[in-house]
Amino acid sequence: MKSRKLIFTGLLIVFLSGCVVYSFYPLYTESDLFPNDLLSGQWLESDDEDVAPEDVDGIWTFEHPYIDKKKSDERDSLSYILTLKQKEDGEYFESVFDVHLIELGGDYFLDFYLRDFLEGEELTLDNFHVIPVHTFAKLEIKDNGLFINWFDPNWLEELVRQNKIRIHHEDNGDFILLTAKPKELQKFVTKYVNSEDAFKDGLQVELVRNKH
Repeated sequence: MKSRKLIFTGLLIVFLSGCVVYSFYPLYTESDLFPNDLLSGQWLESDDEDVAPEDVDGIWTFEHPYIDKKKSDERDSLSYILTLKQKEDGEYFESVFDVHLIELGGDYFLDFYLRDFLEGEELTLDNFHVIPVHTFAKLEIKDNGLFINWFDPNWLEELVRQNKIRIHHEDNGDFILLTAKPKELQKFVTKYVNSEDAFKDGLQVELVRNKH
């Protein structure tokens, strides 16, 4: 049961906080991906470059996955595995995500998807009611720092319910799930990438590279 706790703690802390926009489809297609090492390494949730890992609430480790662990040591430079350790009551809990980086109109965006969702776990009534979704965020790279900013779901809700935006979605009254496919999603994010309101109350994370 321990591994299940680790997965769901990380998922709840980051993506069920109500501060992100959920999407059924990814933000990218295979043709949008490009080889890069922009995220590779370990990053700490802080704006202080001299902070020690034990003094932060989150440790983000990005690495390229193996293309085929059984046949080759070659890494897939088009994608990342993010191992996220979040501190809760002095103890770190771990969750793992597939992350893809794309560039649209000169801006970087990240797509997050929970990796190996419920793999090897005993299916129970509670996890039957949880499904994996994509979330996406704007990425800014500054020197040895990363600033990740998710779109504000309240902002999206207002646009949708006032008929000020047309994008495929489902609305159950509690939250909105985007059902637009990648190209439509890309038009959406590039249209609002410079809107302050679009990110005003969305989840924000500032990271610095671990120098220790």
